[in-house]
Amino acid sequence: MGFAGGLVRRWGGRAVGLAITGAGLYIVAPSLLSVFGTWPRLADIEPWWFPVLAVLEACSFAALWWLARLALARPTGGQEPAPVPAGWGTIATAQLAGNAASKVVPGGPAAGGVLQARLLIQTGEPAGVVASALTAMGLITTGVLLLLPVLTIPALLIGPPPARQLERGLLVSLIMAIVIVGLGLTALKWHRFLVRVGRVSGRIIHLVKRSVTPDSCAALLVTQRDRVAAAFDGHWWAAAFAAAANRMFDYAALVAALVALDAHARPSEVLMAYVVAQALAMIPITPGGLGFVDAGLTALLVLIGVSADTALIGTLLYRLVSFWLPIPVGLLAWTGWRIHRHVTDPSRAQTPPSIAEDEEGQAP
Repeated sequence: MGFAGGLVRRWGGRAVGLAITGAGLYIVAPSLLSVFGTWPRLADIEPWWFPVLAVLEACSFAALWWLARLALARPTGGQEPAPVPAGWGTIATAQLAGNAASKVVPGGPAAGGVLQARLLIQTGEPAGVVASALTAMGLITTGVLLLLPVLTIPALLIGPPPARQLERGLLVSLIMAIVIVGLGLTALKWHRFLVRVGRVSGRIIHLVKRSVTPDSCAALLVTQRDRVAAAFDGHWWAAAFAAAANRMFDYAALVAALVALDAHARPSEVLMAYVVAQALAMIPITPGGLGFVDAGLTALLVLIGVSADTALIGTLLYRLVSFWLPIPVGLLAWTGWRIHRHVTDPSRAQTPPSIAEDEEGQAP
């Protein structure tokens, strides 16, 4: 009975997760097939657009590496000196490997975060610092994502500019990044402003969820702000800029994908579609939101006036560089890291426990 119970505890959760993932993929399979059915149409796109999109996505990833380096290069306590910042290669390898895992392993971001943390810890970073850094990174990047719809609403209310102005979406991404940095620094420095925002948000949320009050929402917002402020102490402006750059370069890649197809849409509406798609990616039904993001983004692009064919091809082109390409890149990064550890220190180059074992709290 004990043996059977151990098997249930170890494999039961995984079986349920795999079942949910399989059901989710079954539901979105028709949408995925529709998107992949447009694959031959990519040959009609000017070849130079592909490196443009790849560079934009690379810049988005580089912003995350910068953010991670800022979070890791901080004191672990009030009396301890600041540690030496982790190397760019170490941070990039850990992020790429974790990102790839989040796209192929059930559990999505959670599984990817575990692998990213493991790589950083095994290269000498303190476990507590890594945990705090990844938590702060998640908070600040999610905060930027939640801020985007608020900044977009005024543009939607002003009135539609000519649809041919989608090309200005690349400029919009730069302007939005600057605004986000300003608001981020305001939230970090101006306590009263943050409390007021929390109270207003709490009143709105209270209409839907009665257990949330303006005071509780404001207190939670201040608590999260304090965690971010502690993680990026002395580097607030750089952290805000890196978090904004991560989202805006990714959004710019979506805009570039649509411009490459000569699509007609408003940059503000494309931004709203982008935000919703990123929110769908956080739903841990399928790894990385596979299928749900593709179907949701295609439908939203059609809703804002992009033709169905263009929406399908644009979604495929954007997901090619933002979802599919990072998977083999992350696998190569992890493989290179394992080879490097084996060459430099064979005694420590042991096969690591599975991600699922890490999630169960077993020792690395």
